[in-house]
Amino acid sequence: MDIHESDWRVFRRLHSIALERFCKRVLEEVREAAECKTDYHDCYRKVYRLIRDHDKRMAAAFDDPRRSNAFLLLANIIGEGLLSAEELKQFGQEAQPRIKMIQELRGA
Repeated sequence: MDIHESDWRVFRRLHSIALERFCKRVLEEVREAAECKTDYHDCYRKVYRLIRDHDKRMAAAFDDPRRSNAFLLLANIIGEGLLSAEELKQFGQEAQPRIKMIQELRGA
């Protein structure tokens, strides 16, 4: 399902913004998990699991952005709650029904 050129430009810009937000969120979680008082090995395992789990989610939302998979990535970005309603309104009229459907399916 290809995306129109104008929506593709919006997607690429918002993709970068969402990636930064995702990384910030993960790093805040890692900082919290890395506050060790006694059991450093346990802290290490927590941080490792966080990174591993978030890396899979990051790949699903951000890896290999192409016009042919833009809506799939967008669905995962929306599922992560990384874009505001105002940002999603930047997409054109043809993309809006798809975005609405994604939001309904994701419960966003």
